[in-house]
Amino acid sequence: MGHQGKLSRLSLVGVIVSLGIIYGDIGTSPLYVMKAVLLATQTVDESFILGALSCIIWTLTLQTTIKYIIITLKADNRGEGGIFSLFALLRRKRRRLFFVAIIGGSALLADGVITPSITVMSAIEALNILDPRIPVIPVVIAILAVLFFVQQFGTSAIGKSFGPIMFGWFTMLAVLGVVNLLAFPSVLKAFNPYYAWNVLVSHPGGFILLGAVFLCTTGAEALYTDLGHCGIRNIRVSWTFVKTALVLNYLGQGAWVLSHLDSLGNANPFFAMMPHWFLPMGIAMATAAAIIASQALISGSFTLISEAMSLNFWPKIRLKYPSTAKGQMYVPAINWMLFVSCCVVVLLFQHSANMEAAYGLSITITMLMTTVLMISYLALRRVKVVWIVLFSMVFFAIEGVFFVSNATKFMHGGWFTVLMASGLSFIMFMMYGGRRVRNRFITFDKIDPYLPVLCDLSGDESVPKYAGNLVYTTHADNRTDIESKAIYSIISRQPKRADMYWFLHVDILDNPSTLQYKVTPLVEGKVMRIDFYLGFKVQPRINEYFKQVLTHLADEGRFDNISRHPSLRKHGILNDFRFVQIDRQTIRHVDLPFWDKLSLNMYFWLRRLGITDMNAYELDSSLVTIERIPLTIPCRSKIPTIEMVR
Repeated sequence: MGHQGKLSRLSLVGVIVSLGIIYGDIGTSPLYVMKAVLLATQTVDESFILGALSCIIWTLTLQTTIKYIIITLKADNRGEGGIFSLFALLRRKRRRLFFVAIIGGSALLADGVITPSITVMSAIEALNILDPRIPVIPVVIAILAVLFFVQQFGTSAIGKSFGPIMFGWFTMLAVLGVVNLLAFPSVLKAFNPYYAWNVLVSHPGGFILLGAVFLCTTGAEALYTDLGHCGIRNIRVSWTFVKTALVLNYLGQGAWVLSHLDSLGNANPFFAMMPHWFLPMGIAMATAAAIIASQALISGSFTLISEAMSLNFWPKIRLKYPSTAKGQMYVPAINWMLFVSCCVVVLLFQHSANMEAAYGLSITITMLMTTVLMISYLALRRVKVVWIVLFSMVFFAIEGVFFVSNATKFMHGGWFTVLMASGLSFIMFMMYGGRRVRNRFITFDKIDPYLPVLCDLSGDESVPKYAGNLVYTTHADNRTDIESKAIYSIISRQPKRADMYWFLHVDILDNPSTLQYKVTPLVEGKVMRIDFYLGFKVQPRINEYFKQVLTHLADEGRFDNISRHPSLRKHGILNDFRFVQIDRQTIRHVDLPFWDKLSLNMYFWLRRLGITDMNAYELDSSLVTIERIPLTIPCRSKIPTIEMVR
């Protein structure tokens, strides 16, 4: 069993590792939640603080514990979680839900910009308590620059320390909370949900308060996304410790506020409740926790983009693997896009308090989309209707209220993530829709009538040999079919004689980790088809997989890997291969409905921004010929008859 499998089993190591991987985002929420609560009202009194604390406690219980820890984590796709993994479970029977997955995934990617910005800013702002002259923004940008720069080298070495550091962080949260709680134990009344209801219905700023309270559960969606890293049992066990530490810290902050109602000022209760002598250590721990939370969101963004590419939501872009650790991935384009976006957020909003509206709105959208997908998942699993209705009513009500509350702060920062998520959604919709339009105009023929032609062409020495082995990738799902353009390329465009013809087909499966193949001899020793079955989290390294298949076939005696040229064969020189990639291009003027035309044009434009199939499949460019062929789109309007001039 691999390292990942060991971590998925319940163990002390797995629990500690999950603290570093899973809980960075939600674990750093005490840095800014209570400060946001205080900014949500002009009147701070005991009933307001008890109500706010009660809202926080019951939000963590209902939203994080019940929805995600107990229910949603069960919706695992062979151990993997996240909104795209959930959609992959549903897409065979609920394909139309692609728009829900796209909206939710885009909002989660936008969250990947806000999280590093707000967590690092919240930690570094505390330096002004020690010395008001310290320039916060340059320090934050410097930390972000280092964080994003080191991604290209891999984080497996430093990642091993994340679990112990976060264990220390949560222990610190609990101790600070208990110390302050003992000074004002009456805050324990916040466990009574009456205080939450009372503040919402009777306090002037009660409804606006929910936008700040929601920040306490923002890491729940990232928790689900990281399910595959640690396993459900480790996550559930560690959550008991994490939630206890979080609740104690929030209660401690509330106790400090109630003890200092006359001298609150603009203080952040999280740092204000620390003894002065402990401040340097507390700031250092907060900075370390903020960096770990940011790292988790960055790695999660890389995974989301990788899954989006496999699900045809995103153009193919370059992926790198900086270390041998499982799950270590680096996506250069996304890395630097996130860095630039984080810098824009820091320079635009200046203070962490100004980022809170943007932060809450994006993740609320993701949670609502996850709820929609979960309802379909529960229906497919044939859960009793009464439970599905109850789930729908409870969480649509909770998340709907949170959404409306956060939407009221749209002009105060929420517009940023809506704008960013909209841009990401537009790209995904255009890629998905444009590909579907393109596929409508890819024509297929039965391959059987062409097999004798290919065999005769292979033996026709009057045609110059194009390659020993000629390889095409094919979109034909059925083994009996072949693209018309591929046959045209071999037979008509320029007759291509080869000893063997190979057709490779890649099928992306709902199972995240499948890596299998099947060989179909259409004509033994002359025409072969290979189907690769890859999970949506498996990278399509077709060149390497094809080499492995050839080795297996050679070992079985089904393929002669030595060159057929006598002069080369006697020296044991290996066979030569030539790949032909058919690049379909749209013509300038296409006769399609507006939306189809827009989707198709945007699809081809976005593809040009990414990498080619040749690079995505990691093919040797010196062995690849790219043939550019226009996409044939039938004309809808009647073409006039042309007359000959006599």
